[in-house]
Amino acid sequence: MINMSKTMSIVLASGTIDKIAAAGVITSGAVANGVDVNIFVTFWALMKFRKHDDTVNKLSYDGSEISSFVMKKMAEKHIQSGIEMIRNAKEVGNVHVYGCALMADVMDIKKDDLDPIIEDIIGVGEFVSMTEESYTTIFI
Repeated sequence: MINMSKTMSIVLASGTIDKIAAAGVITSGAVANGVDVNIFVTFWALMKFRKHDDTVNKLSYDGSEISSFVMKKMAEKHIQSGIEMIRNAKEVGNVHVYGCALMADVMDIKKDDLDPIIEDIIGVGEFVSMTEESYTTIFI
């Protein structure tokens, strides 16, 4: 039997609330199954991880005809935001969240500007090295 790593990597690039929620659900499920998770937050998603995010919460155009319905139902059922799901998974499992150095530089974002869930700001090369030990990498 092949000894597969119990690590999953997620590249979170989309800043829409449905995509961040998907990352939260996947992270929570992975942790519940004893899988370690490394998340690389880049592009528009990095903006949503600022301490004082003032950007508009948008849904993606994927499945747009039902997206708002699903998000409304999640709110009615008091389901946590994607960032809260990741935060809670990090409290009980081995979850590491990193900001993208290039996008942080482009958007003039400093580590202190980000939610404490972001452990460090790293380059894509460092994250790619981490993915070598993952059994899968998901791009959201």
